[in-house]
Amino acid sequence: MDMSTVEILQYNFNLVKGATNDFSDDNKLGEGGFGAVYKGELGDGQGIAVKRLAKDSGQGDHEFMNEVLLVAKLQHRNLVRLLGFSMEGSERLLIYEFMPNASLDQFIFDPTKCALLDWEKRYKIIKGIAKGLLYLHEDSRLMIIHRDLKASNILLDAELNAKIADFGMARWFKPEETQGDTSQIVGTYGYMAPEYAMHGQFSVKSDVFSYGVLVLEMITGQKNRCFRYEERMEDLLSFAWKSWQDGTAMKMIDPILKMGSHSLHDIIRSIHIGLLCVQEKVVERPTMASIILMLNGISTVTLPVPSEPAFFMGVSEPQVPLLHEHSLTMSSSGLGRAKISKSINYVSISEIVPR
Repeated sequence: MDMSTVEILQYNFNLVKGATNDFSDDNKLGEGGFGAVYKGELGDGQGIAVKRLAKDSGQGDHEFMNEVLLVAKLQHRNLVRLLGFSMEGSERLLIYEFMPNASLDQFIFDPTKCALLDWEKRYKIIKGIAKGLLYLHEDSRLMIIHRDLKASNILLDAELNAKIADFGMARWFKPEETQGDTSQIVGTYGYMAPEYAMHGQFSVKSDVFSYGVLVLEMITGQKNRCFRYEERMEDLLSFAWKSWQDGTAMKMIDPILKMGSHSLHDIIRSIHIGLLCVQEKVVERPTMASIILMLNGISTVTLPVPSEPAFFMGVSEPQVPLLHEHSLTMSSSGLGRAKISKSINYVSISEIVPR
């Protein structure tokens, strides 16, 4: 362990305690499975978000420090930055940059705030998420699979730049490794790739699947499992596929978006890309590098014809795969976060959003 790096990353506990007004309820941004998150302000005026890990997290000091050092090395403009940590007695704190515009879901699924994200801003966010994922998959020191990509884990800075957050469920691999499998399924149903949800197999293409769902949500302005069209509830992937097949993809577009001919071309292209990402066969899904070329409209890149998406049922109420075989625990709505094993990474920041 590089002690000079540790010294740079370590914050004085009392300094952080003071910055959050002694972890006051007024400063609390939210609370997740691993602890509460507080807004704070350092003496120089810098805003921070402080994750105070629960006392019963069960994570050892060596494991905690290894995770801190790894995540701190992830430096990319489309990833939320870990500034440092603090340890005192049984206290374990993680300090992140503060995101003033909360999370993406608080914009696109809000009937009022959604108007603040026109297509130009949404397209910028779609591209930013893709760049962040490409860094995790191919350009960081280790290949990192996020495993819980969704709208609430995309935070927005003051300029509405996308920042991928919450690496609490991430898994990392050496360059020669390409995939993993587990009996502990973690993540959020609806964003999970079928091979992961049903068999515990995950790879970079699992993140690609989640990305595709997210792209389709941003175009429609609706949640994937609560999609509504003409007063009917329907699964978003099923609706997107049928609309694409029928040549009526335009009816998917969020009606609040004002479109010119250029933006309409980009939206239809994005629907096409989203459908390529959620294909059932893993090998047919594009890589993030290919997706970025597609998004940038490189003239030499011809988009393949998408095949039927995973979970496509052709009915208004899609069936839930046999997730119980892998100890997945859902909330009563079926949309909650899975109950996760405490052996999995604890650097989690999904609650770093103002309420």
